[in-house]
Amino acid sequence: MARTFKLPDLGEGIHEGEIIEILVSVGDEIEEGDDLLVVETDKASVEIPSPYTGEVTGIEVEPGELVHVGDTIITFSGGEEEAEAEEPEEAAPEPEEEAREEPEEEPEKEAEEEAREEEQPPEEAERGAPPEREGPVPAAPSTRRLARELGVDLRNVPPSGPAGRVTSDDVRAFSEKAEEKEEAPAPEEEARREAKAPERAPGEIPEVIPQGRVPSLPDFGRWGEVERKPLRSVRRSTAKQMALSWAQIPHVNHQDKADITELERFRERHKEQIEEQGGKLTPTVFAMKAAVTALKEHPRFNASLDPEAEEIVLKQYYHIGIAVDTDRGLLVPVIRDVDKKSITELSVELNELVQRTRAGETSLEELQGGTFTITNIGILGGTAFFPIINFPEAAIMGMAKARWEPTVRRNEEGELETEPRYMLPLMLAFDHRVADGADAARFVSVVKDALESPEKMLLTM
Repeated sequence: MARTFKLPDLGEGIHEGEIIEILVSVGDEIEEGDDLLVVETDKASVEIPSPYTGEVTGIEVEPGELVHVGDTIITFSGGEEEAEAEEPEEAAPEPEEEAREEPEEEPEKEAEEEAREEEQPPEEAERGAPPEREGPVPAAPSTRRLARELGVDLRNVPPSGPAGRVTSDDVRAFSEKAEEKEEAPAPEEEARREAKAPERAPGEIPEVIPQGRVPSLPDFGRWGEVERKPLRSVRRSTAKQMALSWAQIPHVNHQDKADITELERFRERHKEQIEEQGGKLTPTVFAMKAAVTALKEHPRFNASLDPEAEEIVLKQYYHIGIAVDTDRGLLVPVIRDVDKKSITELSVELNELVQRTRAGETSLEELQGGTFTITNIGILGGTAFFPIINFPEAAIMGMAKARWEPTVRRNEEGELETEPRYMLPLMLAFDHRVADGADAARFVSVVKDALESPEKMLLTM
């Protein structure tokens, strides 16, 4: 008997993913638990195992295709049906059979449903809602389960299946339309918004561009040849995250330079020893330790703003996100409890995490929970840049390319002299709702002091 395998719920509110690789072919004999394909969702690659044992009879997707939870991916033949497999939708069951399938509703639940029905406005019928049916609604058990999860009354769902049968797609479409109606403003409310500035609750964030008013792009093909590529995978997720951060956080930048001459000498002395243990002693490792020192002294940079509650959430842990350049785009895996780990431990863990990130082997959990982010583009050059905060964090620190520069200093006799020093540009972007410019200057000063005195930094940790 043929069976269909649909993209399962991947958790964490994920509703879609991009097919990265298909691991099976039509005709393959598959055992339950064998990996079928690789899907990339919200920056993490996930291998999807088979719930069935049988032969692959059809592959309904292609690499690069964007699929949603519930979309059919692969069809199988052979083996036994799952207990909760979707029933055929060709014919509706007899009323008596339907009554046996559907469990009796508890009196309390029936009362709640009746109360909800009485609360529905009389104009609901004018909005296109179908008249309520009498008796059981033809639908598969899995469709009923989905309706309960989404809070949808099957009697109000327009059916598209044979003999008036309600399908899972009908339930999803009805739920989405209901949400759109709840979010859409009434005509008089829309007119009021156009007439004056919108009224907002305390802490509510205004829209940068009101929805529905984004200007349309011109036809670029009028002036020459163009190519369109879908915004997918990591780039799509990055676009959404950066737009969210830029729209909601008022960014302020503070810039300085740290003299890391002594740090570089220390690093050169110990890097081979770290490499023997599987690590890589990079400036980023020291920057993580220096950042934690500053975060402990200035906790508002290790925080998040809760606008609805009008509270600043100060985190008592130090999970540092590290921006990693990959062939799929920018990813930010998180090193947890940086304050509790040595330079050697961080060197090894960071090196392994970067390699796994570039290979697409990090889990979604490893990309979440950061409290502060560091991004180092020094290896690529540049004198300065201004990073965007990784929402919902309150700050991010950037590092540009360190260079030898002529620096004026006082010698032991107190006389001024010029000598070459290895200088590292530091850039801090922070949420001005949470901290001020003076706070940022003090924060970066602590980072500088730690980087300029590596042995002192390590002795105090």
